[in-house]
Amino acid sequence: MSEYIIEMLNITKEFPGILANDNITLRLKKGEIHALLGENGAGKSTLMSILFGLYQADSGEIRKNGVPVQIRNPNDANALGIGMVHQHFKLVEIFTVLENIILGVEPNKLGFLKMKEAREKVMELSEKYGLRVNPDAVIEKISVGMQQRVEILKMLFRENEILIFDEPTAVLTPQEIDELMEIMRGFNKEGKSILFITHKLNEIMAVADRCTVLWKGKCVGTVEVKNTSKEELSRMMVGRDVSFEVEKKDMEPGDVVLSVRNLTVPSKFHKKNAVRNVSFDVRAGEIVCIAGIDGNGQTELVSAITGLERPSGGTITLCGKDITRANIRTRSKTGMSHIPEDRHKHGLVLDYTLEQNMVLQRYWEPEFQNKGFIKKRNVRNYAEMLIEKYDVRSGQGPLTIARSMSGGNQQKAIIAREIDKKHELLVAVQPTRGLDIGAIEYIHKQLVASRDAGKAVLLVSLELDEVMAVSDRILVIYEGEIVGELDPKKTTVQELGLYMSGAKRDIA
Repeated sequence: MSEYIIEMLNITKEFPGILANDNITLRLKKGEIHALLGENGAGKSTLMSILFGLYQADSGEIRKNGVPVQIRNPNDANALGIGMVHQHFKLVEIFTVLENIILGVEPNKLGFLKMKEAREKVMELSEKYGLRVNPDAVIEKISVGMQQRVEILKMLFRENEILIFDEPTAVLTPQEIDELMEIMRGFNKEGKSILFITHKLNEIMAVADRCTVLWKGKCVGTVEVKNTSKEELSRMMVGRDVSFEVEKKDMEPGDVVLSVRNLTVPSKFHKKNAVRNVSFDVRAGEIVCIAGIDGNGQTELVSAITGLERPSGGTITLCGKDITRANIRTRSKTGMSHIPEDRHKHGLVLDYTLEQNMVLQRYWEPEFQNKGFIKKRNVRNYAEMLIEKYDVRSGQGPLTIARSMSGGNQQKAIIAREIDKKHELLVAVQPTRGLDIGAIEYIHKQLVASRDAGKAVLLVSLELDEVMAVSDRILVIYEGEIVGELDPKKTTVQELGLYMSGAKRDIA
């Protein structure tokens, strides 16, 4: 019997204009955690989508326990014990947690749903694996961390033995990441086999047994994690040495660009306010970071600043102009750029081309239109310039439909558009979410360059390493209030954690 539970042999998959997988061979041992590492657009998600039956390979073979198998769709994959947690969750937002978990494999008798039995099994799995959920909560009203728990419970409910995690930590808080790593170790001890797509080298070093590296659709090699280093993995992934340090000179702050005073924002989910009487300034030439555990009001705070939500009290001033009630275009014209938290809902029109998305904030400018008619050649040239400058990889260049691009390249497209646009304030929410280490290094340099050019940068991040490395000042938010202002040069991650958890606060 084969020592490999899954073998993907000589897999090739081509899309219009791009060879996503080029003769890749990947072997998963029974009971191992196998990481799949590569730059954005390297072909990782495509390869796993072939294993899960979402795509069909143009050539190559898949074997389970040494026996060739046909996986024509996800039902075939589930029948073979293969489950997948996707980078962008496949959940029905208006259904409950329980309904989503059992969807497609509903227990029934004579056509009648056996919901009581399903609920008992879900709660049993929830307790066993520490994946506590409210089975009656509606998906659209729970956090992304909770939604991911639902995706994992879907796999467990189907009793899958091969678990695929596609960028599972991209939307999680540091605390939730630690929990997930522990859950994965638990699966490993039970003999389940895990394929784990990630860009985060620390996570690979923490949990993976072996790691296969992809580069531009090709397999660079497979290494034993215990015999390698982060530096070696990063070299394999991007083909060069990558700096893990953010180089920046001391800040030279100028005038106040953004002023927030006594801001209060109601919550959509409970009667308490999500943001309570928050005041702070961001000056030209500085990076101010809002740090906090997810769900403490930072999403609502940014939504109020950028015009996605209306505050119930307080004022927001940008470049000396009151924008508290201004619409989004007015804020943009006043000098605001915004890299949003949810790239699909607020960052892109997914069925537009890449070039159309690149001018979403500027198409009305004389450079791109004349008497209401779009100057298509100018739009094309501008998009091509941004694609090259920011290394946005896509099958058909500016004509690529945004939906067809990898998550990381979608993110790079948004960042290119917002940083290149004329602005005085850049609001960057989780700007490096889902990006590979080379792209993270580049984005950090862009944030620092924006600050050095005299722009104000408001960064919201859940990545503590990013918070400490990039910011000039840290404002900690807890339960909708700013509870501390810290200097990253004079504080530690441990102290920052105390403020974020509410164990410490400055009463001023």
